[in-house]
Amino acid sequence: MKVYFVGAGPGDPELLTIKGKKAIEDSPCCIYTGSLVNKAILQYARQDARIFNSASMTLDDVIDVIKEASDLNENVARIHTGDPAIYGAIQEQMQLLDALGIQYEIIPGVSSFTAAAAALKQELTLPGISQTVIITRAQGRTPVPEKEDLKLLAQSQSTLCIFLSVQQIENVAKDLIVSYGEDCPAAVVYKASWEGEESIVFGALNNIADKVKEHDIKKTAMIIVGRVLLKAFERSKLYDSGFSHEYRKGATN
Repeated sequence: MKVYFVGAGPGDPELLTIKGKKAIEDSPCCIYTGSLVNKAILQYARQDARIFNSASMTLDDVIDVIKEASDLNENVARIHTGDPAIYGAIQEQMQLLDALGIQYEIIPGVSSFTAAAAALKQELTLPGISQTVIITRAQGRTPVPEKEDLKLLAQSQSTLCIFLSVQQIENVAKDLIVSYGEDCPAAVVYKASWEGEESIVFGALNNIADKVKEHDIKKTAMIIVGRVLLKAFERSKLYDSGFSHEYRKGATN
């Protein structure tokens, strides 16, 4: 018996990994994060699978279901949105499973920040502009360490991918303007990769909040900020004819 923490991806069922799909198919018990995971993912579950929506469950409830499956020697697919390593609340689950001696495995998934970049047709690291991507969130009901305040992170002027914060877009923009400037481009991608539901709002820090309000986006959205969105950059050295490396000899540096 094993618990599989499956990264279900950002929404599109076809972005589920092959390994994740197999884990769901092989598990008589599935617990999915119903508030975020696209229910279309459940098409891969066995017809006789017991399916639980964790949106209405406590941590103890989830562990009780897993213990019951363990007693029956049945695998469990614990299905999380995106990649469970990012804001997945899996560490507390794994800690309790360790105490119970229940085996588990993590199957990574496509994160919503990379799906948002794909929707924007945007590379997040561009030569001469930004070689760093910061994944963060604004402070809400879950506190953020003082040293990770958005105003401090913004000083690097890196590409920012901000989770779980679109409802605070006004404060986010205000905090970032100090370092990025009012004209710095910003994009908000709602339900990246969800067929028929994905939408994109593009603007600058001085108007992105108003545009998001116009589109009535209040959740399930990724904020991306940075001058990479201007698409003005130096070409990569990797494919430069004058740049040599171990796979392409003979070029001059």
